[in-house]
Amino acid sequence: MREYITECIGTFFLVFTVCLTVLNGTPAAALAIGVSLMIMVYMGGHISGGHFNPAVTLAVWMRGKLSGSQVVPYWIAQLIGAIIAGLISYFIMGKSFVVAPAPSATTLQVLVIEFLFTFALCLVVLQTATNPKTSGNSYYGLAIGLTVTAGVYAGGGVSGGAFNPAVGTGPAIASMITGGGTMSHVWLYIVGGLLGGAAAAAVYKVQSPET
Repeated sequence: MREYITECIGTFFLVFTVCLTVLNGTPAAALAIGVSLMIMVYMGGHISGGHFNPAVTLAVWMRGKLSGSQVVPYWIAQLIGAIIAGLISYFIMGKSFVVAPAPSATTLQVLVIEFLFTFALCLVVLQTATNPKTSGNSYYGLAIGLTVTAGVYAGGGVSGGAFNPAVGTGPAIASMITGGGTMSHVWLYIVGGLLGGAAAAAVYKVQSPET
């Protein structure tokens, strides 16, 4: 149970940071989001693995570092944390936030951006946090957080910069609960993210077959 509580808490603070920084128009929001993820990874990495992202959970399971019976409970915990974050941000700001692509972006462009940066994130997680050759390092949280920061700066203007199915789905559900928003873009973040996580696990096995 402690793993699921940790995943819920970590995802909550990640998504809460996303919602508040975007709704406030915070300068360098991408940096705040990456730092939030880094902090939460250091908080919970030794308990749950510090996934806070269904795509990461998929990749870690495919890597063989998570039991198959834990995948769905991890996803549920992450989604609950994301929904609560969306609801509390609505309570504080009086308006909801939903991740959405740029109006000019095509479906394929959004999927490619979400796939590539989720792939990068998951591969960084696998190589810095699960590879025996990097075991015990103190930089894994920084590497993971900065990967998200780079992705949001580079691709956020096209896809919305979720790189995490929980980020793309939780606030949208919260928005529907509070009477606004749309779920029309959610599938892009689920499909792009999970495909990116699966691809990262496959590439990891090529990079590090001995593990």
